Amino acid sequence: MADDLRSEDGLSGYNGHHHRPSRRSDSVRQVSDREVPLSHQEPDARVLSPALHAWLDGEVPEAAARKAGSGRDVEFWKNINAEVDQRRHMRTPTYLEARIMDKLPQSAPRLNSPWWRREFVVTPFAAVAAAAALVVIAAGIAAGIVFFTR
Repeated sequence: MADDLRSEDGLSGYNGHHHRPSRRSDSVRQVSDREVPLSHQEPDARVLSPALHAWLDGEVPEAAARKAGSGRDVEFWKNINAEVDQRRHMRTPTYLEARIMDKLPQSAPRLNSPWWRREFVVTPFAAVAAAAALVVIAAGIAAGIVFFTR
């Protein structure tokens, strides 16, 4: 979809306005929502140092990461690790767990639709077996008709 339906510049395609092509250069390509860029093409993208990656992987000590990269990045990741560790040890309160379990139904859920309105799924094996059964039944009926007409 080429139109920005939330735009306020009058180019959304409503009220007789039509979308005009962008004035940006073709060298800077927009990345769609589901597309992940493989390289750092953005001018403001930060690239972490290999030493910081090695420290995060546990390959080098913290001092080597501080020396090679910025201390700000090391502090940021230390704070993240501390927060994750704290959250990892958190437990759900028993009263909340009991309330959740009380809300669950005690019996198996009942189907609301009758059997003839439910989805009917045929596997390839079942389709071949049904076709073979129909051929056998048709052959039996044909043989019966031939036997009784003679």
